[in-house]
Amino acid sequence: MNSPITAVLLGAGRRGFHVYGNYALKEKKKLKFIAVAEPIKARREKFANLHRIPSNRCYESWEDLLSQDKLANIAFICTQDQMHTEPTLLALEKGYHVLLEKPMAQTLENCIKIVKKVEETGRILGVGHVLRYTSFFSTIYKIIQKGLLGDIVNISHRENVMWYHYAHSFIRGPWSNVEKSSPMILAKCCHDLDLLFHMTGSLPKKISSFGNLYHFKPENAPKGAPEYCLDGCPAKAKCLYYAPRIYIDIIPQIQFMEKSDNKFLKILGKLRKNHVNFLTYLSKLVPLLKELRYYKDFPIYYLYTGQKEDYSDEAKARILKKSPYGRCVYHCDNDVVDHQIVNIEFENGVTANLTMHGFSEREGRTLRIDGTKATLIGEFHISGEKIIFYDHFSGKETLIYAKKLTRESGEHGVGDFELVDDYIESLISKEKTQPLTNAQETVESHLMAFAANESRLKGIVVDMNKFRKKVYKLG
Repeated sequence: MNSPITAVLLGAGRRGFHVYGNYALKEKKKLKFIAVAEPIKARREKFANLHRIPSNRCYESWEDLLSQDKLANIAFICTQDQMHTEPTLLALEKGYHVLLEKPMAQTLENCIKIVKKVEETGRILGVGHVLRYTSFFSTIYKIIQKGLLGDIVNISHRENVMWYHYAHSFIRGPWSNVEKSSPMILAKCCHDLDLLFHMTGSLPKKISSFGNLYHFKPENAPKGAPEYCLDGCPAKAKCLYYAPRIYIDIIPQIQFMEKSDNKFLKILGKLRKNHVNFLTYLSKLVPLLKELRYYKDFPIYYLYTGQKEDYSDEAKARILKKSPYGRCVYHCDNDVVDHQIVNIEFENGVTANLTMHGFSEREGRTLRIDGTKATLIGEFHISGEKIIFYDHFSGKETLIYAKKLTRESGEHGVGDFELVDDYIESLISKEKTQPLTNAQETVESHLMAFAANESRLKGIVVDMNKFRKKVYKLG
């Protein structure tokens, strides 16, 4: 590649700014952002400064950017879920290839519109199903393809959403309400349904699902709990979800470190938890410790949407007094489920089940795959990863993959850059014409999610052949 592929960014939030933006900064020979659309001025200006984008290429809205003549090769669309469809369709019409964040769209009809527009324009659309690209799931897929498990019979997969993550994103945050965002099984678990489709190598035949909003309701609020945690909550000393506990004391991050098998991180966790004043002093001398003392990664950065980025405890407290993230979790407008199971029978006879819940002690996925020759059990946690292989004939147990928590570990197991690499390769290679997570494959995971939601709401088993035909007619 003689010069980098050019791109525009629509939405400079977490994924756009920190993931794809960082990729471009680290891989300058591969990708260059030349324009950005972002309604929050501070984010827009910061992204533009980092990527040396001139002011005349900075736009307040995606509409403004896409009203211009085509500016680049790729449009990275990282807007909120409910804002995916229109910019994607217009970008494809304008001649852009598109890398679209998941989910593709809020409704099945819009998902089908996007797929049909891709087919009509001949453009390449990739979707942010990043888990396929992680070392963990790539290793499992290779084991399946080599036949080491024999024929797969059953997969049991769990999406274990840590208690604070669920509260942050799906009660206080932008994915709390179905009408404003999308069903929980789509917003959080289209990753997991995509993996099941990918691993089985077969279309789903039948789907059933059960789940509800069990806990986070007004009747479960502590007596006298106010709308905002810092308005004098009488249960603050005992409430798991007391906002300062999460955003100021960073208890979840400390728990990550305490559960890690990395001894250095365990020590840092204890230092932050038990000796914060000493850490404050040390942070003035050691930059790494300053990052720990004034933590600004997930979920803290969601507090700062235009405010001055002051990460002191006092500044966070001021923000929490009026931020959505400072609300009592029992007094929000949330209506998405907090637990759900999905049962799937695939066309090739494999059965699978997915369990999603928001009450886990640690963040991550766990799975068990049983085949005719062997069993595989995997743990994909932020605190560490491992895959154990059990051979039925010999009875031998083998640890075939392990990874400790590092500073580079993230919610997607460092698969984000591999996804972008694969997408760019599909644009420049004559041999590779589609990314691994292309539009045609991605839509199947979305069909599964919407079918699961229909099954849950109507109490029926969904015939996927009939469901697919009905949806394509609507689109």
